Amino acid sequence: MNKKASAINIVWLFLIVSATVVAAYTGNMEEVTNASFDSAKKAVTLAIGLVGAMALWLGIMKVLEVAGMMRLVARAMRPLMIRLFPDVPTEHPAMSAMLMNMAANALGLCNAATPMGIKAMQELDKLNPTKGTATNSMCLFLAINTSNVAILPLGVMAIRAGAGASNPGSIIVPTFLATLCSTIVAIIVAKFFVLRQQKKELITHDAQRTTYDEVMSDQHNETEELVEPSRAGKIVMGGFIIAFVVAITLRLFQGNVPTLFSADFFKTISHWMIPFLISLFLLFGYFRGVKVYEVLTDGAKEGFGVALKIIPFLVAIFVAIGMFRASGALDIIVSILDPITSYFGMPAEALSVGLMRPLSGSGSFGIMSEIVASDPNSFLSYLVSTMQGSTETTFYVLAVYFGSVGIKRTRHALPAALCADAAGIIAALTFCRLMY
Repeated sequence: MNKKASAINIVWLFLIVSATVVAAYTGNMEEVTNASFDSAKKAVTLAIGLVGAMALWLGIMKVLEVAGMMRLVARAMRPLMIRLFPDVPTEHPAMSAMLMNMAANALGLCNAATPMGIKAMQELDKLNPTKGTATNSMCLFLAINTSNVAILPLGVMAIRAGAGASNPGSIIVPTFLATLCSTIVAIIVAKFFVLRQQKKELITHDAQRTTYDEVMSDQHNETEELVEPSRAGKIVMGGFIIAFVVAITLRLFQGNVPTLFSADFFKTISHWMIPFLISLFLLFGYFRGVKVYEVLTDGAKEGFGVALKIIPFLVAIFVAIGMFRASGALDIIVSILDPITSYFGMPAEALSVGLMRPLSGSGSFGIMSEIVASDPNSFLSYLVSTMQGSTETTFYVLAVYFGSVGIKRTRHALPAALCADAAGIIAALTFCRLMY
């Protein structure tokens, strides 16, 4: 019996063929041809550019894993995670890696979230009985990742602050509520697809034993890496912590800290967050006895290999999206849907951001930035800012995360993620109308 093809096969082919057909009518065939080559080049450039970030954060994740923080995080969220991901053992590294990824996304730390998500996928793939096919947990994780609850959409708030918006942080509440709705939809849809399956996945006794032995082996290896730091080292590192606290205190007394929710506040937070978290994680590992430099460099070795592995997936997705955009097909869809969406109070410009967001993060960010720069305090600016922070570049996330572990059959991951995107856009419009 032939297996049913994943939705990504039809969607990907539709983007390419429809781009060719539309270009034949619009006369944009030259643009489509150039876009196919340019997009392929951009995909490779992006993958190579990810090497540094992935090497750094995969190394930091390795430090946290050896230090035991991953197990502590997994235990803290055990009641929730075992219900969402019943196929993943509670203390398996995948649990904590998924939680770290969700936390990074919630705080708007995109550069850190991607390597953490890749790490989570790698750990989930260790539990995968059918390599190359996404498991239920992988599909749910990707759907949640594309709809992740956002607490601080720092990138969007920084754009609003730079454009001179009177209250750059006004999008925090509607973005949080919209992403909460989209995450709930992602979970419901993903679970619905699982329930629809005629054949449920059976975990044999041997598979359970392998999983348990793997977890215990990881814990044993972590213990072997721990070396008690010297007293002098503890004093020096403890001194740095005290010096940091003193520096913050002095800045408060001197008035060098920007006012809460002011324009400079969000710029400051975005600059301070990454160095603070890197130091915090590494110091945690050091005081737990981890040889931080050796463990980090060991974990960072995976970065280059992962970048090479995702190149074919990125090229395929980027070429299809690039051709689709260049053909003018997206403009046609916007013009068709505009009368319907305008009836519900969504301007055409906002619809462009909503349709572009799952396809191209840079494209939707560019449109959003132009709208905000032209009129930072308008409802349209407020809406597109919320929409940008309430949705994710679904096809990019799918290509990077699944590509990192060689997943070709994505099963219900894409439909669940797109349903979450749609829910995020609708919720963003609803809450913006209520709160503006």
